[in-house]
Amino acid sequence: MTQVVPGENEWIDSALRRFKREVSKAGILADVRKHQHFETPLEKRKRKAIAVRKSKRFSKKR
Repeated sequence: MTQVVPGENEWIDSALRRFKREVSKAGILADVRKHQHFETPLEKRKRKAIAVRKSKRFSKKR
């Protein structure tokens, strides 16, 4: 659970900025987007195969 405790004289804007940074580092939003809709096993296999093809294509160029 991501938690940010604002300092004594800290503005709410800076505390919110720190919270957003912690949430993005923890990968919470990516996980929520991933679980937003049900994905069938076939769709998972297709998505993973596409990711492998993309990673191979980019690794060959470098």
